[in-house]
Amino acid sequence: MIRVLLADDEAMVRAGVRAILASGGESEVVAEAGDGREAVELVRAHRPDVALLDIRMPRLDGLTAAEEIVRSVPGTAVAMLTTFSEQAYVARALAAGATGFLLKSGDPYELMAGVRAVAEGAAFLSPKVARYVVEDLGRGAGGGRLARQEHARARVARLSPREREVLGLVGAGLSNPEIAARLHLVEGTVKAYVSAVLDRLGVRNRVRAAIVAYEAGLVDGA
Repeated sequence: MIRVLLADDEAMVRAGVRAILASGGESEVVAEAGDGREAVELVRAHRPDVALLDIRMPRLDGLTAAEEIVRSVPGTAVAMLTTFSEQAYVARALAAGATGFLLKSGDPYELMAGVRAVAEGAAFLSPKVARYVVEDLGRGAGGGRLARQEHARARVARLSPREREVLGLVGAGLSNPEIAARLHLVEGTVKAYVSAVLDRLGVRNRVRAAIVAYEAGLVDGA
């Protein structure tokens, strides 16, 4: 069972997310917080597998809370609950160490899949929010969308066919065990492929690799 800390200043949102996670049978909300400071304190007390944080909260915003959680409780993965109006915060959330970006108005199954993915060490970008993630980061990197896509495709072209396949599945939010099952490989082999992909792309983590996968058109719906 995946243990989740849920932080949002709206009680109705917390109730809805809690019900969705409970319906999946894989996750349980072990603690709830109405502000960022309380979220950090509860993560330290409960050591959940995943901290699911709203971006805008009183006392301490979700981004600052994410930074503190990643620094002080590295065993807890952080996923952000976002809305379309909050895409400007994505780059900072990435820098803070968040590995999941879930849309509040998204499909319930997407929420469950995202929590499961980040709990297993994967990166998960909600398909509806991924294009905005890419565009937001692209503005900071400079160049137009087509230029960034061409650059991503050129980077991906250096990978072997199997590495490209693995990268596409990383971009889709699959964990190493899920990739292994999909490709009929042992998990250790998948881990080696993922490490090689990160090294060849020159990126620090799976989130950055997932963004390259989206920009290169390796993910359905990107």
